[in-house]
Amino acid sequence: MQIPLQVSFRDISHSDFIEKRICEKVEKLKKYTNRIIFCRVIVEAPHRQHTKGTLYHIRIDLSLPGEKIVVARDPNDHSHENVYIAIRDAFEAVRRQLKKSLRQKREGHKRMLKPAMAEVISLGV
Repeated sequence: MQIPLQVSFRDISHSDFIEKRICEKVEKLKKYTNRIIFCRVIVEAPHRQHTKGTLYHIRIDLSLPGEKIVVARDPNDHSHENVYIAIRDAFEAVRRQLKKSLRQKREGHKRMLKPAMAEVISLGV
C-alpha cells in the first residue's frame, strides 16, 4: 500500500535528495503498521542566524484511523545544522510515538479480552 505523502519546504529551496530521504523514512514506518492513512512533512529553515548557522525545523503529521501523531522537532543543538540529522531525529521521535501508541492499543485490547475470557471460563463453556 502506498502511503499518501506530502512534503513541503519553507524558507528552503526544494531538494529532490531531501524528499527522497523523507520517502525512505516514511517507507520504514510501514514495518510497524500498515494503517497509516496520511503523512505530511514540513522542512523549514526559518532563521538565518550568523552565530549558530541555519538550524532546520522538521514537522511530521502522521494520521492513523482515529489517531494523529504530530512531531515538531525544533533545533536544540548544532547537530540540526545538517538537515539529514534533523530529519533522522524527527522520524525517530515519530517511530517512538507510533510504537507507544500501538503498544497501548494492544494492551487495551488485552484488558478488554481478559474479563470476557474469565466469564466464558466461569460459565464452563
